[in-house]
Amino acid sequence: MKSYSLYKKDWQSELRTRYAINALSMFILVTISVIMFSIGSEKISEYLTGGLLWVVIFFSAMSGLSRAFVSEEERGTTLTLQLIASPSTIFSGKLLFNIVLVFLMNIAITILFSILFESFVINNLQLFLIAFLFGNFGIAISSTIIAAIISKASSKGTLYPVLSFPILLPLILTLLELTKYSMDGKPIEKSFVEIAVLISYDVIMLTASYLLFDFIWKD
Repeated sequence: MKSYSLYKKDWQSELRTRYAINALSMFILVTISVIMFSIGSEKISEYLTGGLLWVVIFFSAMSGLSRAFVSEEERGTTLTLQLIASPSTIFSGKLLFNIVLVFLMNIAITILFSILFESFVINNLQLFLIAFLFGNFGIAISSTIIAAIISKASSKGTLYPVLSFPILLPLILTLLELTKYSMDGKPIEKSFVEIAVLISYDVIMLTASYLLFDFIWKD
């Protein structure tokens, strides 16, 4: 219940300030507009639109998801959280907030891509939804623990994408491959290796995050 209370507090605070929502919305609109103007009347391949989808998702995450812990440092409420809740409770609440934010952001991006790019055609929707589901969880988990790491640093804006890129790269590459398979209409049975890698990434990152967060949060 404490995790949900922390999530609710963060969400109510976000609805008042709309910092992350506005940053994500503007970045998504500007990025997709730039892509559209750059392409012009040229027809791009299905694989390229699939790649662009995850590129936009990655950089959109970099623009707004760091607020999970940075906002606590800016408001000076970090010590209060340390006194009233355990590290695992705090991480769970922040993770839940980022999961909701990631899913809202990525659903909006995917819908825009489906509307604006004719070549973005998914022939195996079930495979794409599996990749989308576990991919979003992976992005949320990684972004949350990285936000905790950089929250006490002086150059938060610069450090966040620098740390995120090597950690999220295996996830993004796997998602690109699964998106390609879903566009080709490849059956799920022939994508078990990539799906297993995706699930393993999520499990490893989640386990490592809970094990390390106690040390990160108190230092």
